[in-house]
Amino acid sequence: VLFLAYFTLQVIYARRKHKISPPETRGHPEFERIFRAQANCSEYFPIFISLLWVAGIFFHQGVTAACGLLYLYSRLRYFQGYTVTAQGRLGPLYASAWMLWLLLGLALAGLLAHFLQP
Repeated sequence: VLFLAYFTLQVIYARRKHKISPPETRGHPEFERIFRAQANCSEYFPIFISLLWVAGIFFHQGVTAACGLLYLYSRLRYFQGYTVTAQGRLGPLYASAWMLWLLLGLALAGLLAHFLQP
């Protein structure tokens, strides 16, 4: 939640800096990159939380927490990279996607182990 609040504040600051009033989403390229980075992070947050929750309950809390921290770090790097250039988002984007796939695998492994036990 702190990450989402930080991203939202960055959009507010960019709106003020470039004099772009809501609900406008077009304007200075820097504002557009910050706005898109915030929107992209917000769109993936429910998926991340759901996978984190299921993997933590059914697989292992420690492994899941480590994956969650790596995901959050990669999303922060994604946001920071995207605000500078559109290409700056790609490395962290791939890292965060990989972490989501890993969390999905952990969640599925945990669910299968839980429900297939005799």
